[in-house]
Amino acid sequence: MSHGNPPPSPQHPDYLLPWQSSERTPPDRPPSPAAPPEPAPGRHGDLRRLRTAYRLLRRIAALTALGYFVVFLLLSGFAKELLDTPLFGGLNIGLVLGLCQLPVTVLALVVYERTARRTVDPLAARIRRAGAAR
Repeated sequence: MSHGNPPPSPQHPDYLLPWQSSERTPPDRPPSPAAPPEPAPGRHGDLRRLRTAYRLLRRIAALTALGYFVVFLLLSGFAKELLDTPLFGGLNIGLVLGLCQLPVTVLALVVYERTARRTVDPLAARIRRAGAAR
């Protein structure tokens, strides 16, 4: 059993993630001197767009669910009279707002999933195909 050199640590600049390859071209095809070098996937504009889309997606989903909860907490702390206002039967505004937390959270998840499928997943698939074509 040969121990050789251990792989570089994740903090090392030469570290490759499991889906990355250190090989630029397949071994059966030599590099073409006339073709200009393609940019590395890490510097590609699609990757930057993917990061931006994913960041925006996370922020919107988090602000929707957490924002509703924070508004509910602030109202329950500072506007007790408003929340005690009866609506119908034995329900008041506070109970209705509390019961609406679950549908708002589910709505945030649905919007997150729908937006991810429309914007983030196609970008990720395009980057994946570009990496596989190399």
